[in-house]
Amino acid sequence: MGILSGNPKDEPMHYGEVIGCWSYVGANKGLISGYQAFMNHAGDEDLKRLIQEAIDMMKEQNTKLEEILKENGIMPPPTLPDRPVCNPEDIPPGARLMDPEISAAVSINVGQGLVSCSQVMGQCLREDIAALFAKFHQEKVMYGAKLLKLNKEKGWIIPPPLLKNDHNDKES
Repeated sequence: MGILSGNPKDEPMHYGEVIGCWSYVGANKGLISGYQAFMNHAGDEDLKRLIQEAIDMMKEQNTKLEEILKENGIMPPPTLPDRPVCNPEDIPPGARLMDPEISAAVSINVGQGLVSCSQVMGQCLREDIAALFAKFHQEKVMYGAKLLKLNKEKGWIIPPPLLKNDHNDKES
């Protein structure tokens, strides 16, 4: 039996797992603060529901990872204070973020989160941590699908040039 056999929770974390978990928690905490600001700017109720869903998801993920970090003697990154709630109408028009801007920013964050989860999964030796990040990855996939649907329904997507592939063109 080697040092990395048996119950994964009894195995030590390696430095990659530590920084992966710690960085993920830190990034989530920054995003939670930013999304709370987005809630103050957003006008669309469907978008607000999805932003709140993301906040709740990240807080739950952080709770699980912070527990693992603390069990291994690692202090998690600090939590930012909650932002005060305000009425979007109180924000001057030139300073207020528009719903399509908010949704685009959240969409980018989902893609970045998927890459982060995959990276941590790929470097893990502890199966429990890899499985946790696989769960987070799946949660982000499902959330991203909801966000994509909302973006399409609201007309907020600016597509890149679309390729029309017509195989019936004249052959040269």
